[in-house]
Amino acid sequence: MDANTLLGQAFKLTGLIDYQEGSVVSRTIIDKKSGTITLFAFDKDQGLSEHIAPFDAFVYLIDGEAEITISGKSMVVKQGEIVIMPANKSHALRATQRFKMTLVMIRS
Repeated sequence: MDANTLLGQAFKLTGLIDYQEGSVVSRTIIDKKSGTITLFAFDKDQGLSEHIAPFDAFVYLIDGEAEITISGKSMVVKQGEIVIMPANKSHALRATQRFKMTLVMIRS
């Protein structure tokens, strides 16, 4: 199912992406010049290494638990919680248990 088939429909976010053993899976929901919405599913102990993005990023955990590190400060984020990762600050994510998240990046 591509992003256009989601238009005008109701869906549960957790059902739009599945876990894969030993992997990080992503699915782009919206990809526009002004920003993106991407779903991710991380298996336990998987993650994204430290990096910097030029835009603020809004993260909403829709399932599970993650350790998110921003500028060297780590926090545990659980289902239903959000984090705003600031632009131009280093950040990394690691699955302390399997988790799914929505990442919203606004490019303006």
